Amino acid sequence: MSDSLIHAAAGSAAGIVAMTATYPLIFLSTRSAVEVKKESKSTAQAVKDIIKREGFTGLYSGLSSSLLAIGVTNGVYYYFYERARGAILRSRVGGKGLSTFESILAGLIAGSATTLISNPIWVVQTSQATQSMEETPAGQPQRKRKGIFATISHILATDGPKALLRGLGPALVLVMNPVIQYTVFEQLKNLVVRRRTHRLRETLGAGATVIAALSDWDFFWLGALAKLAATGSTYPYIVVKSRLQSGHEHAKRYKGALDGILTIIREEGIEGLYKGIGNKLTQSVLTAAILFASQRRIYEITKAALAKATA
Repeated sequence: MSDSLIHAAAGSAAGIVAMTATYPLIFLSTRSAVEVKKESKSTAQAVKDIIKREGFTGLYSGLSSSLLAIGVTNGVYYYFYERARGAILRSRVGGKGLSTFESILAGLIAGSATTLISNPIWVVQTSQATQSMEETPAGQPQRKRKGIFATISHILATDGPKALLRGLGPALVLVMNPVIQYTVFEQLKNLVVRRRTHRLRETLGAGATVIAALSDWDFFWLGALAKLAATGSTYPYIVVKSRLQSGHEHAKRYKGALDGILTIIREEGIEGLYKGIGNKLTQSVLTAAILFASQRRIYEITKAALAKATA
């Protein structure tokens, strides 16, 4: 099996682990982003309201489609990123790490491919996460949450196949999110490795040919810092994408990503672009930290197991 496929499988598995661990925060941030009311609830109050209305399992609405989406997204991203990274490194002589520009280029290639392939799955996930926000007429029982296939059928019956491409515009803009994330991660990783290698060589002698290794905790914190930079700088587009993908009536007025941002500013103020950012930053940073640490470990275990099996 090629290195790219092992990275893809490890990324997919690590994404599922990270998503499962942090899903309630993803659910809450999606709800907050889609909500258009001026008043905002605290996280604790939002959790209480959801549990009261939908039960504890309400915090996991859309989990099944999220796991499918993150598995596909991370698998495709890691595959294309490693392929692009390998091609770039093979095209030049010297140096083991990517430069900033090369990291951006690899990220753009991987991110664009991932967005085009996975957008329909995220439309389904966002629809599931927000479906119970629709008001139930007084005196009628709470609507039952739809599963993946029922949600797909509802989307297709209501808006047609084109609905599965909702939010594709801002999603393509948000290719910059993983580009920023992986570029910051790659450069921070290179910096840490260089500094530790320099200290090792000072200790062992100038002629030593040693290169410092990174621990799982290093990958955890570097991944967290990289995601903090990425999500903090692109959050307004995350809000617009969530609203478009939810299919709610207020978002159907947006002519595109930029028009969505301008409409939100006009109707809700600047703060409307940052609804749910607290939950989103907490979730995305924690998810990325778990993802980077888990992906590395799963990759190494898988590669060792395959090497042993073929020996």
